[in-house]
Amino acid sequence: MVVVRRWLGLTHLDASVYIVTPTRLSRDLVAGPHCFINRDCWICPGVTLGRYVLVAPEVAILGGDHVFDHAGTPIIFSGRPAMPRTVVGDDVWIGFRAVLTAGIRIGNGAIVAAGAVVTKDVEPYAIVGGVPARKIGERFANPAHRDAHEHALLGPTIVGCLAGAKSEAESDDHSSAASPPSMMRR
Repeated sequence: MVVVRRWLGLTHLDASVYIVTPTRLSRDLVAGPHCFINRDCWICPGVTLGRYVLVAPEVAILGGDHVFDHAGTPIIFSGRPAMPRTVVGDDVWIGFRAVLTAGIRIGNGAIVAAGAVVTKDVEPYAIVGGVPARKIGERFANPAHRDAHEHALLGPTIVGCLAGAKSEAESDDHSSAASPPSMMRR
């Protein structure tokens, strides 16, 4: 995977980032630890992904728009405005075929529903969906749970088992079926 990243010019990705191919990524993509980018995604220039970001298949994170309001000049010759940076916070889940327009910010812990078209910033821990996307829920109903999760995100990187997988300790102890997957911090 390291050789592929270097060959593609992807030099700003944490070593733990996992990319399913085929997918199209801009060389300036910045991605933090434990990001997962699924197949057939299109990520344009100027994008930063935080830690633990899940990007579902066929997601498009778009680049800058075209200048279209110069009278007498075809759009193809009108150029582009300055490229705004798109920032996706930590622990964000972007659903299947969602579209994010350039220059938006997705707050920590937010969830973008499948097929959503996000044209405005998304507040932390909000669940958004629709065209255009609007808030349809909160990830944590209890403020104490949200605060605890935010505190965990501010700490060192979490390394743990994938959902449904058992750690070595759990596979040795059959009585731990109800306990959550183990997690370690680096």
